[in-house]
Amino acid sequence: MAKTKVYYECQNCGRRSPRAMGKCPNCGEFNTMIEVVEQPEAPMTARAAGPVRSKPQRLREVSAEAGDRYPVPVEELSRVLGGGLVPGSVVLVGGDPGIGKSTLLLQVAVLMDQIAGPVLYVSGEESERQIKMRAERLGLESENLYLVTETEIGAIMTHIETVKPRLLIIDSIQTTYTEGKASAAGSVSQVRECASQLRELAKETGIAVFLVGHVTKEGVIAGPRVLEHIVDTVLYLEGDRFQAYRLLRSVKNRFGATSEVGVFEMRDRGLVEIVNPSEVFIAERVVNAPGSAIAVTLEGTRPLLVEVQALASQTVYPNPRRTANGVDFNRLLLLTAVLIKRVGIRLYDKDIFVNVISGLKIDEPAADLAIAVSVASSAWDVPVPADMAFVGEIGLSGELRAVSQTVTRVKEAAKLGFKRVVVPRTYRQDDLGAPGVEVIRVRTMADALAAALPQRERQTE
Repeated sequence: MAKTKVYYECQNCGRRSPRAMGKCPNCGEFNTMIEVVEQPEAPMTARAAGPVRSKPQRLREVSAEAGDRYPVPVEELSRVLGGGLVPGSVVLVGGDPGIGKSTLLLQVAVLMDQIAGPVLYVSGEESERQIKMRAERLGLESENLYLVTETEIGAIMTHIETVKPRLLIIDSIQTTYTEGKASAAGSVSQVRECASQLRELAKETGIAVFLVGHVTKEGVIAGPRVLEHIVDTVLYLEGDRFQAYRLLRSVKNRFGATSEVGVFEMRDRGLVEIVNPSEVFIAERVVNAPGSAIAVTLEGTRPLLVEVQALASQTVYPNPRRTANGVDFNRLLLLTAVLIKRVGIRLYDKDIFVNVISGLKIDEPAADLAIAVSVASSAWDVPVPADMAFVGEIGLSGELRAVSQTVTRVKEAAKLGFKRVVVPRTYRQDDLGAPGVEVIRVRTMADALAAALPQRERQTE
């Protein structure tokens, strides 16, 4: 006869242990081991096959038209979703506490009730009155938006049967639970089971579902990794809580391009989309200031021009400091070493601070050249020309390497009024096709500095 199983499961990574532990031995997180009680299941008996609801189709007979998408009035969100909201899709939205997830989804709910039909907003963390107060603060009114505070998945399904919504918002998936599991809400088994039931609901009824997900200290969505495999789209709302700008980034999308980015600004009326983010990010740039360079980055399919600032100052400590805000710290160390070894700039006795304006984060290597130029500009105290932008990855030998979609980057720089763009020598002027822009092709970082800072006074070791 089967016995009841009792074990402890980590909410963060899913590691199981036969005894209680204060710290997970796998991921190292504290207080994440939750007791799980599994009741024995009744022995399965042979049963006849259930009714077949599906029918195999030839690939060429399957319709691939995207006309069944719901248009999303928020253009930046529509871009990230791949051109609209697909009925029956499950979208997971994660982000730090207070970053604006609930605000964004409440705005979407109010806008979508007139397009898709009734919308049901299920909150496990706020009461209906709290959500109403937020809506009034944001100036939102709706006729077909239904609010309910509920956490049990069975009760949520009952409300769905009553309202029959076309859009469902669950805020958040970590607060929902099912009576069939003995573990606490937010545990691995509960999150997986509730998400699976909501996915089946979406596929069978065509209801589009938004799930709000908590994040861990590392910035990833809490719960089992399988949660991201269950859903169709995974979005992250990023940004500094003390900065006004927010980036909605797609890391998985079965209906569109991944790594797509939407840009918003947090205002007193909620999140407002930024149609031309490049112009906003460089609007307050101080012209002819040493240590400032423009990098042309690519977020998904969208090129963005961002300002990279650097400050190289004489250190008073035996070991100089290296501080990176918005760029990878190890990448800054690499570029500093290349500047010292390959160009001969004296940096070993200087503190170096690098910052990306507006709280943005740059991960791609295409910003290497702009970072290196800004550091050299500050060290030499020579400003970079205001009409010059930079594109290129830097290797350990000081050479410049090609990056993807350079043509798109150069055209974006030209659209914003930049007259010169420094790119790796791999490209030809005719290939880039940007009339009115001088494309400066260089082979090494030293050549790039010579083009960007021709009036400098060299400081070599």
